[in-house]
Amino acid sequence: MLKAILLDKRFLVLLFIINLIGTIYGFYWYRSQLAITPTIFLIFVPDSPTASLFFTIFLLFFIFRKHFPLIEALAIITLFKYGIWAVVMNVLTLWLNGELAPSGYMLMVSHAAMAIQGLLYAPYYKIRLIHIVIAAIWTLHNDVIDYVFGMMPIYSTLTAYMDKIGYFTFWLSIVSIWIAYKLTIKDKPSL
Repeated sequence: MLKAILLDKRFLVLLFIINLIGTIYGFYWYRSQLAITPTIFLIFVPDSPTASLFFTIFLLFFIFRKHFPLIEALAIITLFKYGIWAVVMNVLTLWLNGELAPSGYMLMVSHAAMAIQGLLYAPYYKIRLIHIVIAAIWTLHNDVIDYVFGMMPIYSTLTAYMDKIGYFTFWLSIVSIWIAYKLTIKDKPSL
């Protein structure tokens, strides 16, 4: 039943539209930070919208029964990583502040959905090990840009914890890469 839904063209088109709108909104959400970001780092700052952009591109290809394995590898790794990351950061903000704006709850739901959808399509990706390696380099390089060069997403309450968040993010990247490898290469189910 789930397979039939995931492969239904109407569902795929709806998912594409939702991800496209979410991606556009995500880049809009980053507008203030992008305005003060040095040009050399621009591509690395909007983490979640870039992850959803990778998945949106995957969906566009998938609707037409085409594959773009590098985009698929980038999608599964970054959707899981930034989906989980945003949920954890919003829970941490709630814990520290004792409250969370409605947009924080929306971010938790939408980012949890990001992580889940990337994993749900794992059996349909045509990823090879080289794609995982390239996506892993991109993901870990992004961590360096965020936490060594100070380009991480701005969460005013969490600024005092950036060293710990950077450490958590590095290990979240490793887990995300491992999950992508396990689901798409090591233990990929036959369809």
